[in-house]
Amino acid sequence: MQKFDEVPGVAAERLRRLPTYLFGQINALKHSMRQAGRDIIDLGMGNPSDPPPAIVVEKLREAALDPRNHRYSASTGIPNLKREVAKHYEANWGVSLDPEREVVCTIGSKEGFSHLVLSLMGPGDTCLVPTPAFPIHIYAVVLAGANTIGVSMGEGSDEEAEARLLDGIQHLCENTSPRPKLLVLNYPHNPTTRVVRSGFYEEIVALAKRFGFFVISDFAYGLTVFGPYRAPSFLEAKGAADVGVECSTMSKAWSMAGWRVGFLVGNREMLECLGKIKGYYDYGIFQAVQIASIVALRHCQAEARAQAEVYRRRSELLVKGLQTDGWTVEPPKGTMFVWAGIPKPHRAAGSIPFAMKMLEEAEVALAPGRGFGEDGEGYVRLALVENEKRLQQALRQMRRVMRKEAT
Repeated sequence: MQKFDEVPGVAAERLRRLPTYLFGQINALKHSMRQAGRDIIDLGMGNPSDPPPAIVVEKLREAALDPRNHRYSASTGIPNLKREVAKHYEANWGVSLDPEREVVCTIGSKEGFSHLVLSLMGPGDTCLVPTPAFPIHIYAVVLAGANTIGVSMGEGSDEEAEARLLDGIQHLCENTSPRPKLLVLNYPHNPTTRVVRSGFYEEIVALAKRFGFFVISDFAYGLTVFGPYRAPSFLEAKGAADVGVECSTMSKAWSMAGWRVGFLVGNREMLECLGKIKGYYDYGIFQAVQIASIVALRHCQAEARAQAEVYRRRSELLVKGLQTDGWTVEPPKGTMFVWAGIPKPHRAAGSIPFAMKMLEEAEVALAPGRGFGEDGEGYVRLALVENEKRLQQALRQMRRVMRKEAT
């Protein structure tokens, strides 16, 4: 019998445009090591290990016992969840939304983002993506048959990166033909943890209207912020809903990653495109999960703030330990990550070999910066998903391997 991988030309051209998924390779190695009985401290993936709020789990159990909730659901979300998302935006960012026309619930924000891009982009279209970039921000565009142009945020402070990005967007819009159709933003940023001031989005809206592009703001970490910093919503900017949408998720603030609940809000025409394509692809989220998500949004804002505090304490411990060991790292103001420059004696080999060494010899999984594009080289991303004792253990194990290599 002919094997699948021997079938000539079986993959579509859109798949041939995709590189091997680096994080899939790392996950496969991690899995095989665990199967061999090795205790891997996994800081590679932003996969929350803390439980969701208990009342949300209880509501899921209750709703799952109701036979009516096992039918097909609405592909864009049940009305009560849409209304709760609108209330969530009003309460946290002062943004007024029409639940019927300006909110679409999705099977996680990654699905919503990808299908929105597919509904907006095609061959000949161009999307601008700040780099380093979360992979789906680039590869959703590739899968749609369109092109991406990276806009480097570069080094330096958040303010310097913000100014560099605005200049880069303007330059590309003035010198690219045809002009870019779409801009993807992501603040607080994955992987670099960079943040922006609220006035940044006012300038983005002005550029979008001047040059005729649309905006997707990935706001997955909007509530996962530390200390006095408050993450602005793109939709707070005057006129933002004229040119773009924002996507978010229940995965981070409420530790509901496996539940796959996200939502996109904002521009009506863009959301109509998303709703149309979703109508062909899916029948929506399991209704019991949507009902439980209403409880999270309505009653668990304090739990979301408490979860952010958990990540802040972990980041403080990890940053202090890394700085002591010679890493270049700034304390994050948000997200569930630390973005760290590999110590100079170990940087020359590259972030992928370094991450593989840490996995194989220190038994600590990291995300190599190269996996987020060329601008990520020299860095690794560490997810704050292990408890403080495990983070201290990870620091000790990495320190041991690096010191051994230096002797």
